[in-house]
Amino acid sequence: MQNDMVEQKAGQPNDQIEPSDKVTVPPKDEASSEGLGLDSRGKSLLGLLRNREPGLPGELSSMLDEVVCTVSPAELLELARLLRDDPTFEFDFLRCLSVVDYEDFLQVVYHLWSMKHRFKLVLKTNTNEEDARVPSVTDIWPSADWFEREGHDLFGVVFDGHPDLKPLLLWEGFPGFPGRRSYKLPEYKEY
Repeated sequence: MQNDMVEQKAGQPNDQIEPSDKVTVPPKDEASSEGLGLDSRGKSLLGLLRNREPGLPGELSSMLDEVVCTVSPAELLELARLLRDDPTFEFDFLRCLSVVDYEDFLQVVYHLWSMKHRFKLVLKTNTNEEDARVPSVTDIWPSADWFEREGHDLFGVVFDGHPDLKPLLLWEGFPGFPGRRSYKLPEYKEY
């Protein structure tokens, strides 16, 4: 499938493309379990994670240039501690935490970085919209504090064990969760 996708060189009309002018372009936004798009560190990390004994919970894949591990909320804390504390990985920095609304479920996404090994990893967990609950990782990565508060404000995800989920962006008692696709924007008039 990849060899069928081509991109023309800039400034060339479609009818003037020679076979030698065609450049293979990998598919965009397509998950891969083969590590396509990963640099040498990413391939190394994917191999280390796959070959670890005992095996890791969840599902491993890659997206663009990052290794992706998807786990259930019940497995999240155990895996997060292992990723931080195991000298093979040492993911000591949470770069970003975000929540994505896929209409049928919410996904909490953790972007991790190992300063020592220069590895990057995306850790994902899914939860349902009706009872959106995920364990807090603030004890593992303190930088998760404000990220989790933002996820709670905008998407209604309850991060169990968070020290203080008070509103960060909205006021106490704000009606609804404006980050969700189902949120109806209030009517307003422009003057």
